[in-house]
Amino acid sequence: MTIMTARFASILLGGCLAASLFSGPVFAVGDDNSTMPTCKKGEIYDQKTKKCVKQQSANVSDENRTDYAYSLAKAGRYEEALAMLDTVKDQNSAEVLNYRGYATRKLGRTDEGISYYLQSVKLDPQYAKVREYLGEAYVIKGRLDLAKEQLTTIKAICGTACEEYQDLNAAILDPSKI
Repeated sequence: MTIMTARFASILLGGCLAASLFSGPVFAVGDDNSTMPTCKKGEIYDQKTKKCVKQQSANVSDENRTDYAYSLAKAGRYEEALAMLDTVKDQNSAEVLNYRGYATRKLGRTDEGISYYLQSVKLDPQYAKVREYLGEAYVIKGRLDLAKEQLTTIKAICGTACEEYQDLNAAILDPSKI
């Protein structure tokens, strides 16, 4: 009887653990130390309440929406990321344009992505992340000269130890890393 009780308890505990793993938000996978979770489709992660909420009823800031769109993109949910960016009121910010460029580039629309990156650079020439992504787009296009120009600019912005410099340098050395 006690063996049966122990087996039942372990099965119940295992089931509860498995259910808890699949019921919460999923954390975005990416090389940018992304810690914002991604939610199921139709929801957005609210940074204030620290939970997923229905997107239509969400009263979250543009910054929250922009960050969440980036988390979606880093998780490979590019179309959803673009749709989230569409809900941002200020479409003319360096971050929105950069993340729009990232998602479109990842969807294979590299030229469109480059156009968004260039708009972002005009708004914030010192934004190293957009320079990294622009450089990666140039690597994809086979324009290593332009990619190396972005690398030089990143070096001037944050040095050779920053993640943006290291990631673009690795992409130039081995384009399969993109």
